[in-house]
Amino acid sequence: MTVGVDLPFACQCGKVHGLLHDITPSAGGQVQCHCDDCRRAIVWLGQADPGPDGVRYFQTTPNRVTFHQGGDTLSAFTWKSEKLVRWFAPCCNTALFNTLNSPKWAFASFMVDRIADPAPLGPVKAHAFVPKPNGKRGHTNALGFMGGFIKRTISARLSGTWRDTPFFDDDGQPIAQVRPLTHEDRAQAQL
Repeated sequence: MTVGVDLPFACQCGKVHGLLHDITPSAGGQVQCHCDDCRRAIVWLGQADPGPDGVRYFQTTPNRVTFHQGGDTLSAFTWKSEKLVRWFAPCCNTALFNTLNSPKWAFASFMVDRIADPAPLGPVKAHAFVPKPNGKRGHTNALGFMGGFIKRTISARLSGTWRDTPFFDDDGQPIAQVRPLTHEDRAQAQL
């Protein structure tokens, strides 16, 4: 059995920080998303465009996330779909996590660039929205990756650990008001 490690994370200025607990490559999965929405959401926050290589996430369960400082100051927005909530540190506008809009979906997608050493996360298991020569976009290893998401979600539902989340209160409401960005807001984030 692989022993997990605790990985410290922090926003750019360090005012929001915490730990990812008991992390192993099987505790989640790395995905590299090449979609314009993920890139534009970061640009909207005033950060540098991650470029065509996209954004790396480690998708795990919220019970593996603890904030030691600043968790109560988190801000959140939705980009196009109200189902995906993007959490950031308002002190320096650093993107930190994505979750779904209900704690019943035990899902926390962590921005890999917020930790010093991503080696304990394992390799990137899938690529999402990869540009193809025909102008369309596709995915690599999507079925395997979705299988891990479904397995983790079902396990959290059966064990009750879905309730252990720093992103939602005991009534299942987000801990911060979630701002739905308008078309005009999104238009400001040019790539």
